[in-house]
Amino acid sequence: MKALGVHFLLDVAGAPFATLDDPVLVETLLVDAVKMMGAKVLGIHIHRLSPQGVSGVVVISESHLTIHTWPERGEAAVDLFTCGDVVRARTAVDALARALGATKSDVEERVRGVGSQ
Repeated sequence: MKALGVHFLLDVAGAPFATLDDPVLVETLLVDAVKMMGAKVLGIHIHRLSPQGVSGVVVISESHLTIHTWPERGEAAVDLFTCGDVVRARTAVDALARALGATKSDVEERVRGVGSQ
């Protein structure tokens, strides 16, 4: 049975406080990643946390891209689920880690769907 899609879990560390605490920049980087995938943005919600941090979701034609940042730790957790082109998604996730300024990153990929395991 064909998989539903691939879920990418990206953890980044060593990113600059200013990058991870800027909701406008974070939104721009997420949208750039979606464009790199060749996907279409259906909706965006970015929220500035207090006292710092950003949480956001970009709903895309292939599913979603989310982020939660901890600027005080230089860390972010990114979640991308896509039923689109996996190679382009993998490239976009790697580029997003670099764009966030991460000095260290880890990506886990998981094929989704009960019948695809």
